[in-house]
Amino acid sequence: MSKLLLTSFAPWLPHQRSNASDDLLGLLPPDDHYHLLRQLPVDTALARRAVLEAMVEVRPAGVVCCGMAEGRSRLTVEARARQGGDCHWTDLNLTELVAGLTMTGISEDAGQFVCEGLYYGVLETLPRLDWPCFGLFVHVPLLTPDNQAIVLGDFRTILERLI
Repeated sequence: MSKLLLTSFAPWLPHQRSNASDDLLGLLPPDDHYHLLRQLPVDTALARRAVLEAMVEVRPAGVVCCGMAEGRSRLTVEARARQGGDCHWTDLNLTELVAGLTMTGISEDAGQFVCEGLYYGVLETLPRLDWPCFGLFVHVPLLTPDNQAIVLGDFRTILERLI
């Protein structure tokens, strides 16, 4: 059975009662296809270490890291991650992955913060694994009563397309 490792972050600013990425994972019904690694610390080195250790333990078919993007109004899948002058791209066909989704777009700016640092670490590690595994980062907007059902629906469709 294909299994996905899904990750989320903890809040990091005083005004945040929760992190939208973790809120979204909390809305998923239990599913044997998912291994959840929730509330990662908002620290690049610690988050990378936790995710890479979980990858070795779970040996997933794919890693879907989620982070909050307070300034975005849509769910966005990230095409690449940069660190310094280096760049890694996901191998997934993002155009097909988001086709027909109402509240999801594609981004090439993973934020230059912990989200991008984690995504870069995952994409950099994938070629060295001894099993096939893909990586994806999904930025989650703040969830509201108006958008929550649509964002959750799009996210579940993305996950179904990845399994």
